[in-house]
Amino acid sequence: MLTWLHAGERFPPAEKALKDPNGLVCAGGDLSGARVLEAYRHGIFPWYSGDEPILWWSPDPRMVLYCAELKVSRSLAKNTRNKGYEVRIDTAFREVLAGCSGPRRDSGGTWLGEDMRKAYFALHRAGHAHSFETWRRGELVGGLYGVALGRMFYGESMFSRATDASKVALVGLVQELRRRGLPLIDCQVRTPLLASLGAREIPRRSFLREIAALVHYDEAPGKWTRASEPNVPSE
Repeated sequence: MLTWLHAGERFPPAEKALKDPNGLVCAGGDLSGARVLEAYRHGIFPWYSGDEPILWWSPDPRMVLYCAELKVSRSLAKNTRNKGYEVRIDTAFREVLAGCSGPRRDSGGTWLGEDMRKAYFALHRAGHAHSFETWRRGELVGGLYGVALGRMFYGESMFSRATDASKVALVGLVQELRRRGLPLIDCQVRTPLLASLGAREIPRRSFLREIAALVHYDEAPGKWTRASEPNVPSE
């Protein structure tokens, strides 16, 4: 039976998530900053659309990208060098949200509704959520955003309007996380794009064990300001 989350109640353990649908932990609650951050600390994230109630998930297995395992193809490296891309951080968070909220090719709608956008923008203003943006000749052509807690980064969504633009943003994210000593990106569920870049599935119990250590590092939230030309080696 699905648990309904009331005001003030804590999340059920992620291990109690349903098997069908895979990873559904509970429904209800709210999208306050404190609530969303508490979810991430316990391996849970919000994901719902349309008129659905707020749904909270922790799938098994979990898709992750270890920063040390990033794979960059020759074609990605070539496109990065030849297409004049620049990676910026936290300069256009609202615009990245808008890009990520566009309709998907396999769906007529979007999961990133107005309430979700407001919630993540509030986290951005509080210094917890960050955008990695791919620019070309002054135009935003791709990007991603996610949430940083301690030494853990929770990837949320990405978009692309030019060849490999979202991949370039992800490479920029990995480079920045390496610089800051963050070893792991939560990718939530498997996609071919993420798998092509080295992400892989691990058991949920392994994921929860890893984040339990990483989220408790004392890393102060704040705007990330580093910007760079993408430096993408070939594999």
